[in-house]
Amino acid sequence: MPLDMGQQLGAVWEDKKSIIQLTGNLGKQPAIPLLAMVQIGDIPPIQLVFAWTKNLDTSLILGQTNFFMEFDVCFYRSRMEFEVKPKSL
Repeated sequence: MPLDMGQQLGAVWEDKKSIIQLTGNLGKQPAIPLLAMVQIGDIPPIQLVFAWTKNLDTSLILGQTNFFMEFDVCFYRSRMEFEVKPKSL
């Protein structure tokens, strides 16, 4: 998650408590965990964990931490669509 998005959610970078090591083109960027309550469509809100980085050009990526543990996601490549549902119990 980019710096400005975390700030819009009310997070304060200086309150960081632990460091996350990113990889790839963000490997040299500092990152910290950020917990946020997220609601997708009509699905009840759920707490997700994001790697929050100081980089402003970072894309928001769902799934890197706990998104796929909380939701069932179906990808329909031929239609270039995907569907998100609450996880099956």
